[in-house]
Amino acid sequence: MALRDLIPWNNGSRDVSLHRNQPSPFLALHREMNRLFDDAFRSFDIAPFSSQAMGWPNVEVNETASEVKVIAELPGLEEKDVQLELRDGWLTISGEKRSETEDKERRFSDRYYGRFERAVPVEDVDQDTVEASFKNGVLTVTLPKLPAAQHKVKRIAINGK
Repeated sequence: MALRDLIPWNNGSRDVSLHRNQPSPFLALHREMNRLFDDAFRSFDIAPFSSQAMGWPNVEVNETASEVKVIAELPGLEEKDVQLELRDGWLTISGEKRSETEDKERRFSDRYYGRFERAVPVEDVDQDTVEASFKNGVLTVTLPKLPAAQHKVKRIAINGK
């Protein structure tokens, strides 16, 4: 005996083939609500519930033959609020933004508080000469490449026919 034989369909009738072709009103409502939310978020040019929607930290990675430079925008943070870690080819930027203010008169607040963490893949860097600076809410991490990694780059000529 199959499990579906134990479930009563249509007051004891097991012929559900007629009902399978009819769309469920709940499924139609669910799809319509998803479409409405997608349209609403699309008008703001952000994807719902993504790291882009949260908006920070914005990270820029520049790579040259001799170094990798990572720049992170961390407005409202201080140097003591940010931690950097380089492990197994990953640069991790983490921290926490806090607010200690109590304002009973505030009606609306459009600020973000909480922990963040961004991991950036970096390979073949000299861990002993990494430098970091923090000024005006902008973190700049310079990761010089190992000499062996600088020679791995080979330019390839493009032949047109």
